[in-house]
Amino acid sequence: MVKRIGVLTSGGDAPGMNAAIRAIVRKTIYDGNEIYGIRYGYRGLAEGDIYQMTIDNVSDLLARGGTMLYTARYPEFKTKEGLEKAIEQLKKFGIDSLIVIGGDGSYRGARSLSQAGFPTIGIPGTIDNDIPGTDYTIGFDTACNTALDAIDKLRDTATSHIRTFVIEVMGRNAGDIALVAGIGSGAEQIIIPEADLDMDLIVSEIDAGRERGKKHTIIVLAEGVMSGHEFAEKLSAYGNYHARVTVLGHVQRGGSPSARDRMLASSFGYAAVELLSQGKSGVCVGIRGEEIVYGDIIDTLDQKRESVLKPLAKINEEISY
Repeated sequence: MVKRIGVLTSGGDAPGMNAAIRAIVRKTIYDGNEIYGIRYGYRGLAEGDIYQMTIDNVSDLLARGGTMLYTARYPEFKTKEGLEKAIEQLKKFGIDSLIVIGGDGSYRGARSLSQAGFPTIGIPGTIDNDIPGTDYTIGFDTACNTALDAIDKLRDTATSHIRTFVIEVMGRNAGDIALVAGIGSGAEQIIIPEADLDMDLIVSEIDAGRERGKKHTIIVLAEGVMSGHEFAEKLSAYGNYHARVTVLGHVQRGGSPSARDRMLASSFGYAAVELLSQGKSGVCVGIRGEEIVYGDIIDTLDQKRESVLKPLAKINEEISY
């Protein structure tokens, strides 16, 4: 019997989502089943913005950032009425199961569908790398490379003008982008939500660098700590450090995905279809070491996230000075 699988992307877009969609479409069709794309995430699901996909729909997708299925916020999905609308549309189109690509909010929607008895698989897609149950999420590697490239360019002008640059990167609850881009660029200070903020220590280290003849200071700040402008204001209370603020913002979400993200997303997409074919539901895929794994989506959401990059914080303390 031919199965019908649906796929949607939800929440913030991330480079590599298209690669995951491509793998899901191709694997589903290879298995002799049908695949249905759902535009605009849970909103499109509730509104019935659904169409059958073919291999032609995913041609030349690997190098494209963003998501060809689009994404949108739909807080109504948290309500009983919103959930019922979604399930009604899934039944209308004869869709047997669903694959959801996204972050924490997307997973919660997938959990609701699973608890309502609808087979659902989650794939972690968010540049913040803040999802439990996986070492890395789709889009994280590309976002780090984008931030790194920007910081390298800013270092040139910081040196030319003998200034302090505060570079705000994305990461509301996780400082992984700041850690990787900061260490990779040789930033003097990396400020993340997982560590206590000590302005006195930061200022003393900036002063020590100046005394050694450093011509600039690069400070990489995760947005979850505070805004770059707020940090610069706090710094100004200690003296004139000629601080300039750069907010990288949504540029970190765009661009062609890295080789790492293309491979990761393709592996996740393939694994999600395989899990559905094995009768699995209410689970999410991830990677541990170099092994693709899966776990119960409810248990995953209840876990406290432990970043695989945590040891980098110590490395930075000892080599950034």
